[in-house]
Amino acid sequence: MEQRDVLAVLFDGVQSLDVTGPVEVFNTAGRGAPGAYRIRTASLDGAPVRTTSGLTLVPDTALDAADPPHTLLVPGGEGTQAPDPRLIDWLRAHAPRARRKVSVCSGSFLMAEAGLLDGRRATTHWLLCAQLAERYPAVSVAPEPIYVRDGDVATSAGVTAGIDLALALVEEDLGRDLALAVARQLVVFLRRPGNQTQFSAQLAAQTAERRPLRDVQQWITENPAADLTVEALAARARLSSRHFARAFRAETGMTPGRYVERVRLEAARRRLEDTVDGIEQIARRCGYGTPEAMRRAFVRVLGTSPAEYRRRFRPAP
Repeated sequence: MEQRDVLAVLFDGVQSLDVTGPVEVFNTAGRGAPGAYRIRTASLDGAPVRTTSGLTLVPDTALDAADPPHTLLVPGGEGTQAPDPRLIDWLRAHAPRARRKVSVCSGSFLMAEAGLLDGRRATTHWLLCAQLAERYPAVSVAPEPIYVRDGDVATSAGVTAGIDLALALVEEDLGRDLALAVARQLVVFLRRPGNQTQFSAQLAAQTAERRPLRDVQQWITENPAADLTVEALAARARLSSRHFARAFRAETGMTPGRYVERVRLEAARRRLEDTVDGIEQIARRCGYGTPEAMRRAFVRVLGTSPAEYRRRFRPAP
């Protein structure tokens, strides 16, 4: 079996979970497939680093002494905002020798500063996407996906998304069954696809200020199969349709139709992951009416059919 060296870059101000999350995934996979991964950590001078939470991480070696890895892991954290120029120089010179370059959260800023994301599609934590796009116009920033693959470079969103990306890499290396076994071992209940949005419907929208609109938001979430037309929702809020649509968008940041679409997709996705209900039954319970309507929604947003989504992301019994 090929042994894949994983090298995690450490620096002062690193986010500890950006490092330990993916490392635990690779380490657990290595216990299921002995010899599959050799994990090492390295800092500029081989000295311990202090994380954003105050924890101290002790690296295995100095970056200059590290062998070119199969997978280079570049985590994020507050230390990415004003990085040591020597770290950028090292990435620029040595990262291209790695077969896979992977960043977590704001680690994409280090990759971009080193020129590794030029001409590529990438993502980062949703709060930082606009800043990444403004600072590095040569990078095509995708603000919604939890991770993005572009050739031999992969970038992921905030913190725990690094675990999702690492699981996807394990599946690529060692197969779906082992990746799902790792997810179960780490009690990761939902192994999310990369093109899943960083937001749930409830997080993507702001919470309305007025009680009638907040109640409508809750009603939509609890009753995705109900009549959720603007007229029906306006009647529930005791507003005219026009006034309701305008107020809902002003207070939540999205139209009622868009909010309903997200809620229904999320409800269907969770049923596919967590139940053995049939596709037709799920389509009906989540307000799609027909399996074909649900299939079109999945393909449009997630790029896959409901059946394929279930096959890939529901753990085997």
